[in-house]
Amino acid sequence: MSSSKQALAHPATSADAAPGITPGAARGAHGRGTPSGGSGSWRSRLYRWDMKASPYAFIAPFFIIFGAFSLVPLLYTAWYSLHNVQLSSLDTQTWAGLDNYKNLLSSDFFWNALKNTLTIGVISTVPQLLAAIGLAHMLNYKLRGSTAWRVVMLTPYATSVAAATLVFTLLYSWDGGLVNWLLGFIGIDPVNWREADWGSQFAVSSIVIWRWTGYNALIYLAAMQAIPTDLYESAAIDGASRWEQFRHVTIPMLRPTILFTVVVSTIGATQLFGEPLLFGGVSGSKGGSEHQYQTLGLYMYDQGWIIGNLGKASAIAWSMFLILLIVAGVNLLINRRLRKTHDG
Repeated sequence: MSSSKQALAHPATSADAAPGITPGAARGAHGRGTPSGGSGSWRSRLYRWDMKASPYAFIAPFFIIFGAFSLVPLLYTAWYSLHNVQLSSLDTQTWAGLDNYKNLLSSDFFWNALKNTLTIGVISTVPQLLAAIGLAHMLNYKLRGSTAWRVVMLTPYATSVAAATLVFTLLYSWDGGLVNWLLGFIGIDPVNWREADWGSQFAVSSIVIWRWTGYNALIYLAAMQAIPTDLYESAAIDGASRWEQFRHVTIPMLRPTILFTVVVSTIGATQLFGEPLLFGGVSGSKGGSEHQYQTLGLYMYDQGWIIGNLGKASAIAWSMFLILLIVAGVNLLINRRLRKTHDG
């Protein structure tokens, strides 16, 4: 009895508990699973470093390309805008300060280009977005071959600017153009679309409308398909017609998308370049014989690459950038106002 009590009071050691196994082996078995020094610690450090560094390595190519082809040229253009720089002598630069910007503010050509940019932007953006909403509303209902119609609407966007402008130049030709033939068919005198003030701006705007209406229609269609069907069912139960559903359900739900397309279209109108350049032919960079459709993009190109005044062209580029910042700020304020109105 005394020996059994002593055995219970004093537990057996590892050597006593497992006859034939050495104490060192028992201790090694007891500590199995804990990371040992050397390769284990190095692997854990490598794993932690990989978890922290891998995301930055994945996004690094974008920032490298953005910095090389966007940020550096942007900053270099800002530096050029503060100097007198000629295309024929890039190594010769003299400090000008804000003289290039002052010359722009006192230049009639700059204000004419800004006015033309705003006019063409309004003429092209408003009908384009209205037509896009209408087409999207039609395609939102079940139609035969809806996929084919969507592809057809996206085809003008996939067409090159040069090909589209060439076709429209032939359509608006003074002698033998289809548009003037149709005008003559209904008793209206032909219009010199390249030389007329409003006619040339309308012709350039029609190219933009044709190319971008289908693209914006697909954006609106995607937003419409995300609207819950319960809203339309509730409106139908209340006796609302399709037009009333469109006004009171579809349009309010599309407000963020509409604001997005307005901003994107405004940015595109501010940077409009290819269509008026190719439409004008020989005088394309001047925006017509009397600069009647010269946009800011054409004015910048004319100053920088035709005349060779890179300092002034850089100032025009930064003026366009400031205009886009103002547009983005206005869009932000409108978004906040709409959110407050919706939340209230």
